[in-house]
Parts: sequence; C-alpha cells; structure tokens
Amino acid sequence: MPITKSAKKSLKVSRTKQAVNRTKKTTLEKALRTASAKTVNETVSLVDKAAKTGLMHKNKAARIKSRLAKKLGTPAVSKETASSKSKAVSKKSETKTVAKKTAKK
Repeated sequence: MPITKSAKKSLKVSRTKQAVNRTKKTTLEKALRTASAKTVNETVSLVDKAAKTGLMHKNKAARIKSRLAKKLGTPAVSKETASSKSKAVSKKSETKTVAKKTAKK
C-alpha cells in the first residue's frame, strides 16, 4: 500500500483511469463484435477515438478499420459532410485566387 500522500493520490488516479479505459475497451469490443453494414460508421469512429486516446496503437486501429471495410464495405459519407467539405474547398480556392490577384498588383 502507498505510504506517502502523493503515492496515495497516484494510486487513486491510476485506478480511476483504469476503470475508464476498461469501460471504453469493452464498449469497443462489443461494437466490433456486433458491427454491421449500418453501424460501420459508428464502429470506425470508436476505433479512431481509441487510437487517438492511446487505448490502442494507430497501426492496430488502421488494421481493424481495413478489415471492417473489407468485410462490410467502406463507411458511407453523409451528404451533409460531403457538401460542407466541398464548400470549404471552394472557399479556400476563392481566397487563394484573391490573394494571387492582390499579389500581382
């Protein structure tokens, strides 16, 4: 058992993190087991979040996503996301052309 005050606090923090990580890991495992063509987007999102937070290595996340795509198909991009990306790209190109015109003057 920890003796110093800082060691006691460290133990408390590590146990809290352990509980959170265990919850996230079981949620991810359940999502991977029950993944279907309809839920592939949510599953890929969970895998990305797990890699981002350090729950798994980024290469393992990429491998899992690849296997999911091979088994269930690639995740569908929603129309809202696709349209917002195209708007963002068009705005960037507009600002670049304006910047070029002002630079030439």
